[in-house]
Amino acid sequence: MTQPTLLPICGVILAGGEGRRMGGQDKGWVDYQGQPLIQHVIQRLQPQLPDLLINANRNLTDYQTLGYPVVSDIEQGFHGPLMGILTGLKASSQEWTLFVPCDGPFLPEKLAERLYQAAITNACDIAVASDGEWLQPVVVLIRSQLATQLEQAMLSGERKPDRWYASRGMTQVVFDADSLRNFNKPDEMV
Repeated sequence: MTQPTLLPICGVILAGGEGRRMGGQDKGWVDYQGQPLIQHVIQRLQPQLPDLLINANRNLTDYQTLGYPVVSDIEQGFHGPLMGILTGLKASSQEWTLFVPCDGPFLPEKLAERLYQAAITNACDIAVASDGEWLQPVVVLIRSQLATQLEQAMLSGERKPDRWYASRGMTQVVFDADSLRNFNKPDEMV
């Protein structure tokens, strides 16, 4: 049996947030069904990609034990998901970078493939997941060379991922809403 050809995509698991709605816990290490959320995400994402990184700003030693490179935000101080995305774009070794949250254990098995095909087919540099009603701005594939444009936008005060995506031109890919579900509060962990 031959191995499938892996796409030119580096995956970045965004685990750099403050976890305010989770009582300040590092969401990647919150237990779900007997293992940390980040383990669920790795199991979903790793088979789809040749490279995987973790973007984290605390518990770095714990994240390093997972066996993947860990990159902290290039600017300290919890500046939101765009800072993690910029950091990931700069650290990526592939033409494309796929971002997912550390608290989304149900990611689709063909997430990378479907986003990549949509970006290529629609000649876009950004393909973002949607549940059919709402954009999921931290489940996104971005051409890595956009790091400079994102950095300039952030220097101008941009902090909203979906607004920046729209300014660059994006395509949306609809996935089953359950596959994009993530946990923001302890009472959602069912």
